[in-house]
Amino acid sequence: MKKAAPGTGPVIIKKYANRRLYNTETSSYITLDHLAAMTREGRDFKVVDAKTEDDITHNVLTQIIMEEESRGQTMLPVNFLRQLIALYGDSMQAMVPGYLEASMDSFRRNQEQFKSAVEGAFANSPFAEMAKRNMAMFEAAAEAFKPGSVPGLTPAAAPAAETGDDVSALKAELARLQDKIEKLAK
Repeated sequence: MKKAAPGTGPVIIKKYANRRLYNTETSSYITLDHLAAMTREGRDFKVVDAKTEDDITHNVLTQIIMEEESRGQTMLPVNFLRQLIALYGDSMQAMVPGYLEASMDSFRRNQEQFKSAVEGAFANSPFAEMAKRNMAMFEAAAEAFKPGSVPGLTPAAAPAAETGDDVSALKAELARLQDKIEKLAK
């Protein structure tokens, strides 16, 4: 989350006694949802108590997590929370923040690599080509079954096709579709 705001550093958010949040960059009041969106966008911000100027970013971020968790979008398993609580006051407590931050950075890098690998795996693979061909066949078939859209079949010829040339018209359309598929495969 090192992406800086359009200014010279992190956006300063002031939190007033009435719990309102004021974005000094946009000169407007915002909500925790706005801060969550800024976090997802990678915008760097600092929340300060409007009266004391104390940095309360940690508390506000924790509050955002609590709000997200209460909406049913739970990401933190109960066992993890219990283990985390048990580490408060433990001799290892000082090491936990660095460990969690490094783990999350690693997870984020792995997530990006995984996304790239999955997208890359299908980009130049037989599966991608098959998907393209299947889509082309589906579109051609859908087009063929639309009323009045059979290429080469004029409205005057349509009744003749219905009376006895149904099979030959379908064969001609099938041959045309097969030619199209072969051209797409090349």
